[in-house]
Amino acid sequence: MDAAIVVIAIGLAALLHQPAADKVVLLPGPDGAVGRVVISTPQGEQEISHAYQSAAVQQNGRVQTGSESADSVAARYGALLQAQPRRPASYLLYFNTGSDELTAESQTTLVALQQDVATRPVPEILVIGHTDRVGSADANEALSLQRAQMIAALLGQLGVQPKSLEVTGRGERDLLLPTADDVDEPRNRRVEVSVR
Repeated sequence: MDAAIVVIAIGLAALLHQPAADKVVLLPGPDGAVGRVVISTPQGEQEISHAYQSAAVQQNGRVQTGSESADSVAARYGALLQAQPRRPASYLLYFNTGSDELTAESQTTLVALQQDVATRPVPEILVIGHTDRVGSADANEALSLQRAQMIAALLGQLGVQPKSLEVTGRGERDLLLPTADDVDEPRNRRVEVSVR
């Protein structure tokens, strides 16, 4: 269900203290992908897997499927959808070999990260440093934390003020691309910044 948004609503009848059908509407995710939802009752099971497909559990326990349109969902559930928090975002910043210097591409990513955080009302940031397998495990542990702390400090210099900030180093333990010891792999020399 990661790729989709599901809207679950109780009908107006519930507000009037009358039994109402539970309704599920499957929405596409931000990337357009759609997952699936299985609705199960004692009377059976029904799966919905298309954008704007709906399923309503009737008073007799049967599941009735149907479909909505983007406009009808916006009209009925627009306020609810607008109240959702923004989805978390993840940014990868890469380093030149054996240094705290970001690659040129990562400088651009850093600007996008700064802009994203600036648009979030109460951002929470997790900064995790990583290394490749060149050097000792102890040295890489220290280097990964040093890189993560450097990025956290750099974000502060750029005016980023998160509600919470967590900084940690993982050394060579969580390789993006598994390699043998002493292999120089640029994709493993990174700091991952998660923003929510």
